[in-house]
Amino acid sequence: MISLILISVSSSAQNAILKGVILNENNTPVQGANITYKDTGTQSDKNGVYQLTIPTNQEVEITISHISLKNMQFTVNLEENQEYELNPILKNDIEQISEVIISGRERKVVEGITTLDPETIRTTPSANAGVEGLLKSLPGVSSNNELSTQYSVRGGNYDENLVYVNEIEIYRPFLIRSGQQEGLSFVNTDLVRNVDFSAGGFQAKYGDKLSSVLDITYKRPTRLGATADFSLLGGSVSAGGISKNKKMAAIVGARYRDNSLLVDAKKAETNFQPRFADIQTYLSYNFSNKFELGFLGNVGINTYDYEPLREQVNFGTLQTVQALTVLYEGQEKDKYETYFGALKGTYRATDNLTLKLIASAYHTQEQEYYDILAAYALGTVNTDIGSENLGEVEFSEGIGSQLTHARNDLDALILNLEHKGTYIADKHQLDWGVKYTSEDIRDRLQEYEIIDSAGFSIRPPLFDFVNNQPYSPFATPIVPFTNTRAINNVKIDRISGYAQYSIRSTIKESEIWANIGVRAHNWNISGSTVNSADSQIVFSPRAQVAIKPDWESDMIFRVSGGLYHQPPFYRELRDSLGVVRPNVKAQQSIHVVLGNDYSFSMWKRPFKLTTEIYYKKLTDVNPYTIENVRIRYRARNNAEAYAQGIDLRLNGEFVPGTESWVSVGYLKTEENIDNRGYISRPTDQRLKIGVLFQDYVPTIPSLKMYLNMVYQTGVPGGSPSYANPYNFQTRLRDYRRADLGLSYVLVDKDKRLREGHFLNVFRELNLGFEIYNIFNNQNAITNTYVRDAASRRQFSIPNYLTPRVFNVRLGMKF
Repeated sequence: MISLILISVSSSAQNAILKGVILNENNTPVQGANITYKDTGTQSDKNGVYQLTIPTNQEVEITISHISLKNMQFTVNLEENQEYELNPILKNDIEQISEVIISGRERKVVEGITTLDPETIRTTPSANAGVEGLLKSLPGVSSNNELSTQYSVRGGNYDENLVYVNEIEIYRPFLIRSGQQEGLSFVNTDLVRNVDFSAGGFQAKYGDKLSSVLDITYKRPTRLGATADFSLLGGSVSAGGISKNKKMAAIVGARYRDNSLLVDAKKAETNFQPRFADIQTYLSYNFSNKFELGFLGNVGINTYDYEPLREQVNFGTLQTVQALTVLYEGQEKDKYETYFGALKGTYRATDNLTLKLIASAYHTQEQEYYDILAAYALGTVNTDIGSENLGEVEFSEGIGSQLTHARNDLDALILNLEHKGTYIADKHQLDWGVKYTSEDIRDRLQEYEIIDSAGFSIRPPLFDFVNNQPYSPFATPIVPFTNTRAINNVKIDRISGYAQYSIRSTIKESEIWANIGVRAHNWNISGSTVNSADSQIVFSPRAQVAIKPDWESDMIFRVSGGLYHQPPFYRELRDSLGVVRPNVKAQQSIHVVLGNDYSFSMWKRPFKLTTEIYYKKLTDVNPYTIENVRIRYRARNNAEAYAQGIDLRLNGEFVPGTESWVSVGYLKTEENIDNRGYISRPTDQRLKIGVLFQDYVPTIPSLKMYLNMVYQTGVPGGSPSYANPYNFQTRLRDYRRADLGLSYVLVDKDKRLREGHFLNVFRELNLGFEIYNIFNNQNAITNTYVRDAASRRQFSIPNYLTPRVFNVRLGMKF
């Protein structure tokens, strides 16, 4: 069946939409204006609103005319499925002619930004569907946990990525330890209009992080509409509309997710009750053609109740299969509540000058409570095919138990006030900004772990300890394997800013773009539980240059980089024992990125090959360990590191009318801790291959297929708590995963049923079937270390991720 689905067929080209409101110089909507290109066009309605469908990836000359006003002419170049809003003002006295004033690709290609289609994001199958799920198919982006929205980019960790929604910085909860606790990403894909991603070498206007930028733009509706999506994993609904005078626009979305389907498919027997829900809105109001006020709000309430019962994990070789059998008592109760609100005012002072003021508040209240007793037995599995006890544990080689306890609470309030400005004059552009941030964190950390192996309590491996029984009596107190207790009240005040200059010019017949800028960041840490520390300041110069030679081939060459800093956030200040170290310095990295974009035609269809070679030299590195998705820092800046690699991505219409891509990335990243020599970092993902493929059945064009595949070589598998990372460099097995989605379109704009049919109330209606991990690969996220008292050996037992899972989806638009 899959081979039939993969057959290529021809299809019509993708379109883009140009829309907006036409006004005159008195800020009055213009009715009956003609918006045309070639022999196609439309008219604005009584409210001045228009919408025009145009071809993509080519320069289209648009003319706007009215019998009583002067014509306006300009050229646009938009991407597939892009919706671009333009609100022109027709004047009374002069002819208005512009060069290419809108480009959906040019600026982003020059800046090395990858643009993702929101519709592709919504349709691509993934166990944790959304923007982050699609990012993981790009080169340089990796994640070994399909239940997590976290990702690492070019050797960085999860805390090194910037996320913006409508230019507003987004934060994530602090305490989450595992992917299955995360639930929902902040980004609601039902509300998304545009997605831009940069994997490095980004401009000074973006914030102070070391790895990447994810820049999301939410929709501003131009009509009344609604969507709904339901599956066995939960559902989402959204609605949006605009007022009659076109000044007020609003969109709101609500989501609910339940990971039980994925967790119950695992071999562990559990009582599992996750409840992840949020509601999000974006409102905007145009007070005039010069001033717009927007509001972004989000409320998320995630509860995670987990009661493990029994689990058996088989490992070893075909000749010797061993098993870890665990019986559990106890439960875990976690709760994460987040509240976020932001106001954004945009004032277009003149045609050249735009001023913005952004104020935001983020409040998170988190609790992590658990008491779980695990009694385990390590044994050999019966592999005799003719035996009645095939697959059962024959005898135990080691027994033991583990008790884990936590009472962790965190309350954080983060306030931001930011001003941004942009001035454009001909081919020159100046951007600047200044931002104040106040962070107030109140944290109680209380957790311990007791390990018993064959009747002996295991001591922490923090120092040499000799048990000389029976020759000497054992007089040392018994202590937990790990024990962390801390109460931290921390305040961090930050002032940051940037200034950058951009120019577009020509050298002979070649086009050239250049950008140069600098960021500065000052921070001060105080609080009743921390020692006073001097304020710190860092400066980050950055630059980009791109050139498009006057060649017959369509190529753009880029070089970008600079000095990047990451001033420590609260997680980076707290060491593995829970102690806050206010003197932790900003990690810094020198980036150099060389890039090339080659656009060409193949099979009479458009394709683009993007290549980037990068090198990062890091100093004042803050070493860390990763436990599932929980990062624990050493908070000592006692390491240096580097990351180097190459990313390639070929995207285009492998099947006419659909975008697909193949990506390949090679990475090597190592660190040197305390001058002991270089070892692999926890994110050292050497080889990454990602494939996103979209197709439809030739004889049934309403039946579509989406295939998302990832192959990644294994990363270092971590180590027991507080162990020496130099002694634990064994890698996890390679990560292999393929998710398949089939969708049948019942109704859309090109497929209407007979007049009066009840399904015609839908603008779009589709029924989907998804198979996650179709080849049922056993992927592991970490290792559990168990000791055998008889052989005095320590076994690393993989913690497996989700197996093959089936899901059904129903999507609709009104």
